[in-house]
Amino acid sequence: TFEKLLIANRGEIACRVIKTCKKMGIKTVAIHSDVDTNAVHVKMADEAVCVGPAPTSKSYLNMDAIMEVIRKTRAQAVSLNVSICCSFLSSLSLQASEGVTFIGPDTHAIQAMGDKIESKLLAKNAKVNTIPGFDGVVKDADEAVRIAREIGYPVMIKASAGGGGKGMRIAWDDEETREGFRFSSQEAASSFGDDRLLIEKFIDNPRHIEIQVLADKHGNALWLNERECSIQRRNQKVVEEAPSTFLDPETRRAMGEQAVALAKAVKYSSAGTVEFLVDSSKNFYFLEMNTRLQVEHPVTECITGLDLVQEMIRVAKGYPLRHKQADIPINGWAVECRVYAEDPYKSFGLPSIGKLSQYQEPLHVPSVRVDSGIQQGSDISIYYDPMISKLITYGSNRAEALKRMEEALDNYVIRGVAHNISLLREVIVHPRFVQGDISTKFLPEVYPDGFKGHKLTDLERRQLLATAASLYVAEQLRSQRFLGTPRIPIAISKRSSWELSVHLGDGIYPVAVSKDGSKFSVEVDGMKLNVTSEWNLASPLLSVTIDGAQRTIQRISRNASGETRIQFLGTVYKLQILTKVAAELSKYMPEKAAEDTSSILRSPMPGTVVAVSVKLGDMVSEGQEICVIEAMKMQNSMIAAKTGKVSHLRSLKTICNLSSRIEFK
Repeated sequence: TFEKLLIANRGEIACRVIKTCKKMGIKTVAIHSDVDTNAVHVKMADEAVCVGPAPTSKSYLNMDAIMEVIRKTRAQAVSLNVSICCSFLSSLSLQASEGVTFIGPDTHAIQAMGDKIESKLLAKNAKVNTIPGFDGVVKDADEAVRIAREIGYPVMIKASAGGGGKGMRIAWDDEETREGFRFSSQEAASSFGDDRLLIEKFIDNPRHIEIQVLADKHGNALWLNERECSIQRRNQKVVEEAPSTFLDPETRRAMGEQAVALAKAVKYSSAGTVEFLVDSSKNFYFLEMNTRLQVEHPVTECITGLDLVQEMIRVAKGYPLRHKQADIPINGWAVECRVYAEDPYKSFGLPSIGKLSQYQEPLHVPSVRVDSGIQQGSDISIYYDPMISKLITYGSNRAEALKRMEEALDNYVIRGVAHNISLLREVIVHPRFVQGDISTKFLPEVYPDGFKGHKLTDLERRQLLATAASLYVAEQLRSQRFLGTPRIPIAISKRSSWELSVHLGDGIYPVAVSKDGSKFSVEVDGMKLNVTSEWNLASPLLSVTIDGAQRTIQRISRNASGETRIQFLGTVYKLQILTKVAAELSKYMPEKAAEDTSSILRSPMPGTVVAVSVKLGDMVSEGQEICVIEAMKMQNSMIAAKTGKVSHLRSLKTICNLSSRIEFK
């Protein structure tokens, strides 16, 4: 194979490539920005070189700097996420002329499939089913409106050179088309260096199913079965699985054959993904082809037994494929959850930044794989995608894979940033998902008012109250001892029962706890529950058995006023646990007045103000755009919550006082 390979990427995918290179005996070179100096992929690689400051355009997309590193380190091959920017193509050609091999398809295939307009025309010529739409470049917002009217609403506006849900907007009328054109073109220019857009018919309520293909330089091509990717938010995938519950063998074969036909039409040679939208009648339409290793590739590796990175390296070296189509199996079932540093209670996931103060992957759970590029102490910044990891579980069937995923999510410890574990867990246990009744509209249909966390049943509420009360008593008993002996020997307490008051949500519940050895008997709502555990209060994970039902909980925080936050069934609940006497006295404590935020406009996420849409003295109305925030490659419009007048502009990058005091923070 190659002696040395440069990986022009970061995060979990860079770590993934390094792992296979180590297995194959290939030395690796990592590039990084200045803020990624201590990143995991930098530590894993044999060599590492800084290529610039934090913004991707000045580091991971800085091809001049990357080319210089290739020459300096004498790397024989380079692995690069080429879907980002077509301007890399000239550099890739230069690499080839200098004897450097690119791990991926040739420049013709990258250019053809990286451009959604050209790829759609090629797909038509290869007799691949395509979505009706405009096959040219949309020049401006007025033309976008005209084209949208001709196609018929709703329409999808998307970046020609895009991917990953960026530069995409759904428009249902003329106004949304104009707004979508503006934001999509800005995101496309920022993320891909190419602001060209196309418009096509939006297929409402479809499934998003993709086919993994693998081709060599000798004309051989295979389809490695499908991946179901319909659980999405903001056109970005959240949960994937392989195979799909929806496809029958005939449809699977037809989709696979069309995917291979497209790959052969562009002389594709590497691993790639052909994405389709599939309607309720199993009609499927070409969406795009990704000329890279997809985020969700592990589920394909689980059910086929192939190492796709190894196959890509072998193909790049010139070897023919080792397998025939008849050799490709579907063994078992695999599910992947994308774990993000996001707040799922805000639009199903607005980015969160911060330092991972505590981090523990659930690798002790059987048949679990975690692909990550972070560790305890890592920073999640505004500059890059907020992905923490890809959590994959495997089973002999779907039910087994989902059960292991449920257990893995409960055992995943992430502290310091908001994360979407609660949303992921709710999705995989939801009856519609378990039955396979899903589409790209799953999240807005199941949670029309937004995600609110797990809704406790009466039994689950009693289990949580009993567990919290037992945990409180266990901690009180531990605080009375030091190194196994009482702190005050002459005041040995033989207390065995406690009367508590637990505040959960809008309710206050009397709870009686009695102790017998390591077991607690807890009375809640007139019912007795037996709670047992090892009560290792130093561990971030607590395995608790409640009347024979095992639960893994996490105590996230606690304070001296009895307030505690417990992660139970994936969702974090805030409780206050007081003794009966303290609860009686607490009603005399004055309540802290809530902050009046009616005149304050706050960004829902950290980011950069890229546009200010008002000026001093302007009158603004409720719902009017005030500014545009860019965070983690996505742009979001901030709107006024009330009518007012711009009385003060702090600076170009911060905004403003509306009416008496509406302040952007």
